[in-house]
Amino acid sequence: MSDESDGLAGNPLGGMELRGLLKSAQQMMAGMQAAADEVVEGSAGGGLVTIKVDGHINFRSVSIDPKAIDPDDVSLLEDLVLAALRDAAKQLQGGQSGAMGGVDLGGLGGLLGGE
Repeated sequence: MSDESDGLAGNPLGGMELRGLLKSAQQMMAGMQAAADEVVEGSAGGGLVTIKVDGHINFRSVSIDPKAIDPDDVSLLEDLVLAALRDAAKQLQGGQSGAMGGVDLGGLGGLLGGE
């Protein structure tokens, strides 16, 4: 059979089977949806501050242990909350990267102040 008769002539996919490509894209989208629906928990200070968030960036809860509250050192609590947010963002980014087959999406860490 020639390239003309099998529909591959001029194919920008270089002969890659379109059905296989579509199936891979569907699997990747399903993985991304599952990662977006997953709830992760970021924590800081050995669990003194925990934050739950899903892959849609819907924050579910914030928990602060009373031991983390020092009226004379508010900046410590602020740092713990920020660290818990960054931990949650890192977990979300890792989950989405895994759903993409290891491709780094890069956006979530920066969105929440990650470094």
